[in-house]
Amino acid sequence: MATTPTLLHRIEYAALRTITGLLAPFGARRAGAIAGAITRLGYSPLRIRRGVTERQIAAAFPQFDAAAVRSVAIESYDSLGRVAIEATVLSRGTKDDVLGLFVPSPDFAIVQRAHAAGKGVILLSGHVGNWELSAAYMTARGLPVDAIARGMANPLSDSYIRRTRERLGVVIMHDKEAVRRVPRALRDGRLVGVLSDQATVGLASTFVPFFGRPAKTPRGGAVFALRAGVPVICIAAIRQPDGRYQFVAEEIEVAHTGDRERDVDEIMIKFTAILERTVREHPGQYFWQHRRWKHQPPDTPAELREP
Repeated sequence: MATTPTLLHRIEYAALRTITGLLAPFGARRAGAIAGAITRLGYSPLRIRRGVTERQIAAAFPQFDAAAVRSVAIESYDSLGRVAIEATVLSRGTKDDVLGLFVPSPDFAIVQRAHAAGKGVILLSGHVGNWELSAAYMTARGLPVDAIARGMANPLSDSYIRRTRERLGVVIMHDKEAVRRVPRALRDGRLVGVLSDQATVGLASTFVPFFGRPAKTPRGGAVFALRAGVPVICIAAIRQPDGRYQFVAEEIEVAHTGDRERDVDEIMIKFTAILERTVREHPGQYFWQHRRWKHQPPDTPAELREP
């Protein structure tokens, strides 16, 4: 049942369309840089979720001094702004415009080979780099990609973001539709992308270590992969020093031991280890504003609880 937009929804939507409309003429790279400068204001002077961001970075990287934590935090706010605008601007262009924002990406062959088997592929990703553009890159290179997305509280913004993603060639399914639509997509040989590093109420999850602390992690992607017998690949689009991106991919070995629960957990442990390694290499490109360790087992030792 559709949600009737409130006055606040309409104001938020008008602001979103105004900002994207003003930035679009600059092109994706310049618009991203401007958006990054705007969202850096969230760190200072606005201090939006600044405490959460700094505490989590300091906990993940105890070797960092205050200056290093601050530097990574500022870069994280900048990265968030770029993610928010780049895909929207690119959706008004061509496939060549998308590909022009990427450096050569040898790892794409990993995804191509998996897709060529014809059984479908589960793509696991996290909120690092530009998670919107990793799917856009694959569709621009001719692969059929579906993405599971959470519905936004604002129905106007939700519809707009959905249209933006679909103009990039990505078929969007809301998480409530996933149980019905994912098996069909895999049978059709499509690639299905799942962001798997944010705990969500109501989604089946498992606790896996992330930077040494147990973190509640959605397990749906692993469940779908095991049921369908399809490959699992961890993907990301990592920003390079010149502002372009490199598409990276790594296949996760899937075991079928007969113990489904254990096999699901193993996939999510391996995915999270790859994600952690990527974040260690590019800490400023992670979405630290989200409370990654908010949900933990009751018996978590005090020293491993949410920072």
